[in-house]
Amino acid sequence: MSVKRKLVRQYTPAGHAGFLGAGHLARPVIQGDFVDTDPFIMLMDDVLDKKTDEPVGGPHPHAGFETVTLMLEGEMGDEAHQMKGGDLQMMTAGSGIIHTETIARKMSMRLLQLWLTLPKKLRWTKPRVQDIALDQVPTTSGQGVAIKLYSGSLAGISSPVQNYTPVIIADISMEPNTSTVLNLPASYSTFMYLIDGYLRVGDEKKRMDRGQVGWLDRSKEEIESELTLAAGEEGVRFVIYSGQPQGVQIVSHGPFIGDTQEDIIRLYQEFRAGKMKHISSVAESQKMVW
Repeated sequence: MSVKRKLVRQYTPAGHAGFLGAGHLARPVIQGDFVDTDPFIMLMDDVLDKKTDEPVGGPHPHAGFETVTLMLEGEMGDEAHQMKGGDLQMMTAGSGIIHTETIARKMSMRLLQLWLTLPKKLRWTKPRVQDIALDQVPTTSGQGVAIKLYSGSLAGISSPVQNYTPVIIADISMEPNTSTVLNLPASYSTFMYLIDGYLRVGDEKKRMDRGQVGWLDRSKEEIESELTLAAGEEGVRFVIYSGQPQGVQIVSHGPFIGDTQEDIIRLYQEFRAGKMKHISSVAESQKMVW
């Protein structure tokens, strides 16, 4: 049994000045209550055109969730760890880590950083980090459709990235006037973010334009679903996120996610007491590179 997915909500996130200062524009892609976006907490579209060599950013803590960073354009980092266009990093903050994102030179880049909730039983799991380079990302193409799959399984291919919360992440390009059908779990929360061009979604052929976010309807039944997509005259590129809802309440404050307010208080205490270690210091068994 399979159901047809529909586009039920769409909007265009506005950009605002980002925390990195001049040249940083940030767009909040995920908007709405977590009960509706579960397991997705937040997604920022960060565009940086840095004109100076003055360092920005720096070390900061995280706990209780995972960050999933997809570099769309440009590069970030240093020789020890550098992300380039098309690379993805999934970092499990879990019980708590310190993460460093320092940009110390002139740079242009665009990245999408997702905050993904962890299952309640794994909220405080051991931190780990996974990196997959563009040339290692599973791909498939045919009939005018090209898919780069960063997480999960889709269109007959699977990513090596390991998931605590099941999630499909794919960068999809379609040539002008082509169409395709994607098969997704009907119970997964699913949204698309258009990078270029425009798209018609579902049997209703609702139009999504560049810069728009579109959320699909979601079934309570754990069955398969079909998503019909048609590219416009200029072709289209979009990123799709589809994840299994965890059905739990979360408390969010600053860089931490918890189940209760007491969790947040404890995490701040642990951070101030120096109990959180840098992600670079995790055991080699907790570092996965492809």
